[in-house]
Amino acid sequence: MKGGGVAVAVLVPVHDSPLSPGAAFLPRALESLRAQTAGGWEAVVLDDGSPDPGPVAAAVAAAGDPRIRLVRLERNRGLGAALNAGLDATTAPVVAYLPADDVWTPDHLSALLGCLADPAVVRVRSGLTEPPGTAYDQLVQVAHRRTGDRWTEREELETDDLDRLMWQRVDAGGAVAETGAVTCSWTVHPGQRSRAIRSAFDGGLNVFRARYGVDRPLRFSSTDGADVDEVGRYARFRSRRYEPAADGLTVLVVGELAFNPERVLALAARGHSLAGLWTATGLGDSTVGPLPFGDVDDLGVVDPAALADPGAAWRRAVRELAPDVVWAQLNWRAVPLAHAVRTAFPDIPFVFTFKEAPQRSVVRGEWPVLADLVTGADACLFCSAEERDWFALALAGRVDPSRLGVLDGDLPLGEWLDAPLTPKLSDADGEPHAVVVGRPSGLDLDWVMELAGRGVHTHLYGQQRAPGTTGSWQSWLDEALARAPGYVHLHPPIGPDAWVPELSRYDAGWLHRFSSANGGDLRLATWDDLNSPARLPVCLAAGLPLLQQANPGSLVSVERVLRAEGTGLLYRSADDVADLLAEEVRTRTGAAAAMAARERHTFDAHADRLVDLFRSLAH
Repeated sequence: MKGGGVAVAVLVPVHDSPLSPGAAFLPRALESLRAQTAGGWEAVVLDDGSPDPGPVAAAVAAAGDPRIRLVRLERNRGLGAALNAGLDATTAPVVAYLPADDVWTPDHLSALLGCLADPAVVRVRSGLTEPPGTAYDQLVQVAHRRTGDRWTEREELETDDLDRLMWQRVDAGGAVAETGAVTCSWTVHPGQRSRAIRSAFDGGLNVFRARYGVDRPLRFSSTDGADVDEVGRYARFRSRRYEPAADGLTVLVVGELAFNPERVLALAARGHSLAGLWTATGLGDSTVGPLPFGDVDDLGVVDPAALADPGAAWRRAVRELAPDVVWAQLNWRAVPLAHAVRTAFPDIPFVFTFKEAPQRSVVRGEWPVLADLVTGADACLFCSAEERDWFALALAGRVDPSRLGVLDGDLPLGEWLDAPLTPKLSDADGEPHAVVVGRPSGLDLDWVMELAGRGVHTHLYGQQRAPGTTGSWQSWLDEALARAPGYVHLHPPIGPDAWVPELSRYDAGWLHRFSSANGGDLRLATWDDLNSPARLPVCLAAGLPLLQQANPGSLVSVERVLRAEGTGLLYRSADDVADLLAEEVRTRTGAAAAMAARERHTFDAHADRLVDLFRSLAH
């Protein structure tokens, strides 16, 4: 229906999938629409590429109201494209929004229209039954005059911030009013789009990608974290085509790829064919498929409910691919899928690369699964010698130690090192500058103030807001900036293309600050003792030595590596840090050692060894 006295166009976006069950909520939303006291509305349900269109179509048909129509996008194109399709399908002078998982009270539209009776008002919002915890207004509470403005679409930006997607442009045309009444409910549930984006809810770029099957690079922004431009970052890789070699292997990558996903292209560059089968439960900052850089055939994302299903599509896809080897990885989130693939295909050679952390699998009740996976794999590669030995002890008598090796599975590609260094800040001001890449694990207000009191600058690159320890530094950051504004510096997170030019300005990088209590007994080791921090190769790429708290008498993987390579500045106190940095500024000994070691901390340096392992197992 268009025109004919229709006052309000109601846009109802929905996406229905196992991870975003919009169809289950849709009847409730449509009932609340049909109960409106204000007449003169038309509604368009906008199905944004649900894999199975049946449930959404059935809900619209069941509403039995000719004012409600269905418009389907054949593939998921994102919220902006779906809402623009709704604008195109309607002509009413006012636009209101009712996401499929939200609800209006009967007087919602009438309250909004009452405010829009004022010609100076261009947009109006109602109150919500539950505050969303965001600085921007939610779709469900807003109506606005129809303007020439369009929603930002996926090709330009994906974000949870509706101000950036639309409200800012609409608001430029007039006043924004409030009804003063709570007339709608914003429904909190795990399948919300905003939760798939926001790191504060275990979301992020890659959770979003997996949920909606995004098969292209994104320009992505979360109100909890950083802006990421995959289009620019991966342009160099998407323009390449790697030809399979006559003796190339077909490698099935299973699980997730964490921080440096493009590392797998080192295998494609050596003539091997890659396919990927991805966990649906990866961390927001751990890359899963579909991948944004190409040259990895995507076999799909596996929902946890399908792991044990003998007729699941993922099993058919693996059988059809018939890979020479399965390479499963990387962190504890990938363990259930890796185990399911190994169990389903015991005759395919299976290499398991594990980085962190067995302790998390224990806490989650998945240690039996992880133990079975390690004992059943043809070969296992761990991020450090200490982690390897920890597993050998934990599974003594169950696992052959000769099948356990060492390879940090999340090393970056070497080509990110090919960038110019930047002059040191300390060369200009004579004061030491140390950088934190990621969360400042172990740093707190007192420690940063002690450093500032000794003339040491702390530069923080990392998530702005996030749950748990990842974002706990927000509790002290403002006070630190206020008390030592010249010595505490906040920067936006950066990608690998900026590691060398941006970080090489500094004199050292911070690793995790912690006290080890294992006393030389790996049975007592913690995650920190076993781990090879992801920031280690990042700082080494920029030629930075690493600040690491010394733990005499304990077995700590990263300490051993730093001592062996001469790249560590090992301290016990803030005075130690100041003295070590002063000596580093004077001599640049640590920087020279870092430059000498950095190539060893790239995936390229180990790719041939990994391929040799694959060939030794392939039939």
